[in-house]
Amino acid sequence: MEYSWKELIAVDRYIVHANGVLSELDRKVLTLLYQPLIGAQAYSLYMTLWSELEQARLWSEETTHHSLMAIMQCSLPTIYAERLKLEGIGLLNTYMKRTNENDERVFIYELCLPLTPEQFFTDGVLNVFLYDRVGKTKFQKLKKFFSDRAIDRTSFIPVTRSFHDVFSSIQPEKMIHKLSDEAKQEVMLQDGQQYIGKEQAMYTMRDDIFDFDTFYAGLSHHLVPRRAITEKVKDAIKKLAFLYGIDPLDMQKIVMSVIDPAEQIDIEALRKAAQEWYQFERGEALPRLYDRVQPLEERTMAHVEPKNEEEYLMKQLETVSPRQLLMDFSGGVEPALADLQLIEEIMFKQKLPPGVMNVLIYYVMLRTDMKLPKKYVEKIASSWARKKVRTVKQAMELAKKEAREYETFIKEKEKKGSKKPIRTELLPDWLQTDYSQFERKQVKSEEELEQKRRELEERLKKPKS
Repeated sequence: MEYSWKELIAVDRYIVHANGVLSELDRKVLTLLYQPLIGAQAYSLYMTLWSELEQARLWSEETTHHSLMAIMQCSLPTIYAERLKLEGIGLLNTYMKRTNENDERVFIYELCLPLTPEQFFTDGVLNVFLYDRVGKTKFQKLKKFFSDRAIDRTSFIPVTRSFHDVFSSIQPEKMIHKLSDEAKQEVMLQDGQQYIGKEQAMYTMRDDIFDFDTFYAGLSHHLVPRRAITEKVKDAIKKLAFLYGIDPLDMQKIVMSVIDPAEQIDIEALRKAAQEWYQFERGEALPRLYDRVQPLEERTMAHVEPKNEEEYLMKQLETVSPRQLLMDFSGGVEPALADLQLIEEIMFKQKLPPGVMNVLIYYVMLRTDMKLPKKYVEKIASSWARKKVRTVKQAMELAKKEAREYETFIKEKEKKGSKKPIRTELLPDWLQTDYSQFERKQVKSEEELEQKRRELEERLKKPKS
């Protein structure tokens, strides 16, 4: 993380807190189900923080991040980046306060228990991402590992004794004594204490990722009463809309298709209907992040007619998926699997909207002779995610700013009399500058490069069928 030092420094202190006692089953769920999604380093961070808790205790001793760096043998920016992954997936809550002494910071890292196997495999989002990461065969093996045969109890009769069959009641005169004020105080916890228990991990999605106003506006109250859209149903709608790229109008049809005569919506039926809709519309078994387009609520050109080439480009980048953009760049050729995996990983980890990812692709490829250098892409993506870039317009403005800063750097370097020749690149008009970050092994002539860029921009201007 380029500016992680602003968020965290080695002398900052932290305390580990668990919202429940972690079990052996939790460890297996973290290792086999969460690790493929968050990666080995984020998993290692969680397990390291867990190890700082004494057995069956909820709080650790206070220590510095410097000791955490020594234990994990990695840099503080890496720890910060992996911490964000744990926060995003619902495994960690972070709290911070500044002390009066030298304005030092103290953090509380609250470890959240992972979902149960049943919750994970029926989640609707995490299970799909796991399937995408490990493949069908491994996914089926994991399901089998976390399940067991169910016993048919229909041929058995219950013979379990109830409480009153085993224990006798307390005599009334003793009960009065036991319920004295002094006794009541004995059963209550002191201030600042809490019972050891369990709370499941929950990752959150904001309401603004789905346009509920449009969804409700076109939904018939006679067919789907508002009371049928419970909090659980609403949460499922957000997740399914995010996962499958379903807009409010299509979601209306899906909801109306699953509501039962009792005017209730079954979550599992809603999930299956969304999957069937996706397979019918896209012809694919599972959705991919790189096949999504910019959400309608985050488009600035949705209802605007482009007045110049820059606005036309903005509209194009808002309405194509990252995968389609790569295909347009290569004249319709299917993108390399490595490029798609990189984009998928960036969008998942940094939570970049598809349109912003498009600007990043466009920006990087035109700076690096049509390549996608992994470290360079990750560096820009983490910077844009930290700056909360959500729209194509914001991303393009930020690219312009970075371009101007680099141009200033080049001019200052030239004034100092640098003997090393500084190569320039021809870039799109909306950047309005010439610069380069990476050296080419085989430098093409500027005429060939300019011609290639014009061809790429022409491909983007072609209307999509």
